[in-house]
Amino acid sequence: MSEALQGIVVLDLAGYLAGPYGSALLGDVGADVIKIEPPGGDAVRQYPSSLDGDNRSFLGANRNKRSIVLDLKNPEGLAAFYRLVEQADVVVHNFRPSVPKRLGIDYQKLRSLRPDLIYCSLTGYGESEKGPLRDHPGYDTMLQCFTGIAAMQGGETGQPQILNGSIVDYFTSSFVAIHILSALVHRLRTGEGQHVKPSLLRSAVALQAGQFIWADSEPRDVDRWWGASYSGIYATKKGNLYLQATTPAFWKNLCNSLGFPELVEDPRYDTLKKRAALRDEIKPLIREALKQHTALEWEELMLGKVPCIAVRSIGDMFDHPQLLAEGLVVEHEHPRVGTYRSMGKAVKMGVGDKPSTRAPMLGEHTDEVLARFGFQEDEIAALRAKGAAA
Repeated sequence: MSEALQGIVVLDLAGYLAGPYGSALLGDVGADVIKIEPPGGDAVRQYPSSLDGDNRSFLGANRNKRSIVLDLKNPEGLAAFYRLVEQADVVVHNFRPSVPKRLGIDYQKLRSLRPDLIYCSLTGYGESEKGPLRDHPGYDTMLQCFTGIAAMQGGETGQPQILNGSIVDYFTSSFVAIHILSALVHRLRTGEGQHVKPSLLRSAVALQAGQFIWADSEPRDVDRWWGASYSGIYATKKGNLYLQATTPAFWKNLCNSLGFPELVEDPRYDTLKKRAALRDEIKPLIREALKQHTALEWEELMLGKVPCIAVRSIGDMFDHPQLLAEGLVVEHEHPRVGTYRSMGKAVKMGVGDKPSTRAPMLGEHTDEVLARFGFQEDEIAALRAKGAAA
């Protein structure tokens, strides 16, 4: 059985994280993803990294791709790109809205070369002419601050906090893939290509769909956070434990496990709302009880009974049996980095599931890819001589 997107060619012009990882997700299910980098490469390659030999974020966001170097500002490089577009299915970029037309790679131009092209333009804030932030730079942390995510993380301190880990970028990657997959299904049904327009703004708001509700009967700044407020991270004899017990069954198991079974039948605690209101009584009981064991011991004792998990570092994930069982840790050989472990495929299919490949070095596949698209050796050499390819 072939992979789901086998034969679908994706030209990935995107830099940084959200766009590149979106196309990597398409590569997870078989798309032929060609990363087209400018001279000097994706900007993330140049970012500081604790990894010797390459950038950690680049390696993580660019699996399942081949890299070629084309200078789209060079007429010959742009002409070569047009030849690729004629045989491609998808183009992905994350330029600000005013840039594509200036470069000669706007949707109308590329559609004239490939009428059924799926054109995905990822932006920070969207492309509406009416949007005042339309051409403003947009980064993960900026969108966290703009949309209320940072303010919500402040909690009781009231000080905004950034969520580390590029959460908006990686969430946006899923939207990039969903937009493209939806457009491919539409093309399969109608034969029509289209222009899809994901944005970091849409993703950042979507992350807060459960809070992005404002009824006419309440103030703008109403407390929108829901949750049993005794849920959270607690110190143990050694290490920290997150626990949550919102259902009646989980509440009962928590009380029995921690040694205060009498609360199960106490009518003051018989609903989630009552328990949330009495959090200042419940939390000290939990804190004291958890001193009896380590976080890992509690996790084992309450496995399957109470929603709890020991707090771990990302380094602990590389040899955890759950990740290994799911095939989420794979090993690659890299010419500069050497052997490294990274995540496997984010999308797991039942059939036609091939191993992922490592992120490419800059321009590693220029000759191979151009030849695949019909360029002769002398044409490739001429592009290099004119500084249009590398």
